[in-house]
Amino acid sequence: MTRNYLLSTALGLCIATPALAVEKADVLNTYADIAAAGYDDSRITAVALQAAVDALIADPSAEALQAAKSAWLAARVPYQQTEVFRFGNAIVDDWEGKVNAWPLDEGLIDYVDLSYGGATDENHFAALNVVASPAFTLSGTDVDAAAITPALLAETLHEADGVESNVATGYHAIEFLLWGQDLNGHAAGAGNRPWTDYAAGEDCTNGNCDRRAEYLKAATDLLVSDLEWMTAQWVDGGAARAELTETDATGISAILTGMGSLSYGETAGERMRLGLMLNDPEEEHDCFSDNTHNSHYYDGLGIQNVYLGEYIRVDGTLVSGPSLSDLVAETDAALDTEVQTKLSATMLGLGRIKSAAEAGFAYDQMLERGNAAGEELVMGGVNGLIDQTRSFERVVAALGVDQIEFEGSDSLDSPEAVFE
Repeated sequence: MTRNYLLSTALGLCIATPALAVEKADVLNTYADIAAAGYDDSRITAVALQAAVDALIADPSAEALQAAKSAWLAARVPYQQTEVFRFGNAIVDDWEGKVNAWPLDEGLIDYVDLSYGGATDENHFAALNVVASPAFTLSGTDVDAAAITPALLAETLHEADGVESNVATGYHAIEFLLWGQDLNGHAAGAGNRPWTDYAAGEDCTNGNCDRRAEYLKAATDLLVSDLEWMTAQWVDGGAARAELTETDATGISAILTGMGSLSYGETAGERMRLGLMLNDPEEEHDCFSDNTHNSHYYDGLGIQNVYLGEYIRVDGTLVSGPSLSDLVAETDAALDTEVQTKLSATMLGLGRIKSAAEAGFAYDQMLERGNAAGEELVMGGVNGLIDQTRSFERVVAALGVDQIEFEGSDSLDSPEAVFE
């Protein structure tokens, strides 16, 4: 870290003494600047997705559907890097379920394969199929769904009947509407929804193409508006920035809580180790598109961004400033080196998963029981995430931050409970 030095004299000697150390307030401002940029990039790429969806609806074709898929994949890159702002920031954690909730019972939204089954004791609306139902009864209330609007999705359908898997909004609802179900199990291949699911008249496949387009449009418009709202929370004067910077101690605690919880319980546990234990391709984070390798990679990158105080925007602009790394280095340089080394090791492990998937070894194939190569790749990422979390715990102690409890996961903390 570069420091300015002040010259002072004592007993006639000229002595170089360090100026002010890294200010925690400056570290918090860098963190908030990265959050604002990350959410704004998520908004920008969601607007591009919105344009691609509008083009698909206006003139359906295989090319238009592929363009919308490509826009969705691009939109995931900045968004996944913002997940590190969860857990420690209540404003984000309370909002996140609107845009990134998973897994979802896709039968709530649209047609599904017969093998999917119907309603269950856990979810009476698992096969509601809103696209095919202009009117239905939900939790004893008659619902007029003749028009599929953002309000219908957000206020009536999302987490309907208090069931978390009734995901009606966000990236994964859009993902399902673009790709359809992935019926390949552990075999290669993502969802394969035909473009004719959005065609007009006799060319329409699987019925209700106009309503399917309405749903896709409503979900995409809602995603854009939700991201606009969150971006505004992080700009100067925004509520999330103000809450973070209210006191230095609670702000640093928020940063570390987000890093540790995303690293350990959420990504290493719920998103990676659990799926491997269950050998279940449905436990993929981006299961319809087979994009899970990227979701894990960019979650890891988001954690590294926050520690180093650096984020590269989608236009190539670098957002950077005083960082948690700088703060740790002033207290314990060896610990800072340890954290940076472990972050790099984790990114190497997640990068191996990403490279393998891009070479044709899909993440759901890695989860198959008995696939030693897949297990080695996934556990390489899991172990890196766990290992870096142990160093985050040391950072908590070194900085004298109040005791922080990182999110856990039965898959890591009580593996036997997974199968009970």
